[in-house]
Amino acid sequence: MFSLILAGEAIFSLPFHVARFFRASFLDVFEFSNANLGDVFAVYGVTAMIAYFPGGAIADRFSARKLMAASLLCTAAGGLYMATIPGIIGMSCLFGYWGVTSILMFWAAMIRGTREWGGDSSQGRAFGILDGGRGLVAAGLGSIAVLVFSRFLVDELNVVDPASRRIALTNVIYFYSSITLAAGIVTWFLVPESPNVRQTRTSDSMAKIREVMRQPVVWLQALIVVTAYCGYKGLDNYALYAVEVLGMNEIRAAEFTAFCAYLRPIAAIAAGVLADRYSPSGLMTVLFVVLAASSAFLGFAVPSPGTHVLVTANILVSFAGVYALRAVYFALLEETQIPRSMTGTAVGLISLIGFTPDIFFASIGGRLLDRSPGIVGHHDYFLMLTGIMLLGLVAAIVLIWLTRSKWGLSEQCIQ
Repeated sequence: MFSLILAGEAIFSLPFHVARFFRASFLDVFEFSNANLGDVFAVYGVTAMIAYFPGGAIADRFSARKLMAASLLCTAAGGLYMATIPGIIGMSCLFGYWGVTSILMFWAAMIRGTREWGGDSSQGRAFGILDGGRGLVAAGLGSIAVLVFSRFLVDELNVVDPASRRIALTNVIYFYSSITLAAGIVTWFLVPESPNVRQTRTSDSMAKIREVMRQPVVWLQALIVVTAYCGYKGLDNYALYAVEVLGMNEIRAAEFTAFCAYLRPIAAIAAGVLADRYSPSGLMTVLFVVLAASSAFLGFAVPSPGTHVLVTANILVSFAGVYALRAVYFALLEETQIPRSMTGTAVGLISLIGFTPDIFFASIGGRLLDRSPGIVGHHDYFLMLTGIMLLGLVAAIVLIWLTRSKWGLSEQCIQ
């Protein structure tokens, strides 16, 4: 499980951590607008979307150890190119490459391994520990990266020259590349060979695909993942919000978002325990209500000395709620009685749809922020998130009804 946790976060550190924790500096060094960065992320989303579905079948055919180690090594190699600070075309090609290396040979194998590790009665805990552990790794790496970044900014941020900022960000990229490479080595030596890897006939794989696609609960799970993942993608905006609206400098904003990342292990493990005690879908219903209310507050709040505490509290609630949602949405596989023999195929389909925000969310959000610079753009951004969280709430309620009525499952799945 340690190897799954380390590998599961390291694989996404280069594509996402650098822009998340150092958003303002990233935009300055690469000379990107918010829309440019959103478009680069969209390229990642397209190639990742293409990779999710076949990745499920690949995970059933080949050793997870070899697939995951190869993915990490290939992803780390891309960091060396990122450190050259390429233009938008080069970055688009790089993120398209990362969409393949981080998903095709990695994602389904990690989810399947976690579900098997959780058994019949501890799915919430299994996925909570996975995501909580990943959160702890992300927060720790983020804190170290902030130290690396600040080490190379010897002047005050308001007078620091662009060359110093570029050197600082480049060293952050090298740091994350080294961590990803190390995770690949750890995976190769610590993850055992998969005992149940077997060749599967194409006709059997197609039968599984058709069966999974007939399940209404699978499509609802995909919609829940779409909305929850939009909330997760929304966290990328908070470092910029801290600079442009709350008045923090770049280092303080990076420190604040890195601190918020420490909520992930707490929220994820707590969500896993609650999901096993009650139900994943019931917990998600509550979380969607909380997140919709928090996003609506930030969509209207005007930070001032009198409201600063409330704004900060809502940011913390947003981070915790999103992390809790993210921790347990794949625990729905057990609640909705999807057979374990179909796990890889179901994860492939759910992920194919559920992670499409990698394609559209950053592009739309970036254009909202660029259209109305400052607090107005951030208000529009949070109101968009409010609507998405309400859509997730509706999907969770319908899923609960279908699961309890058994109308969402075919007879083959129930048996």
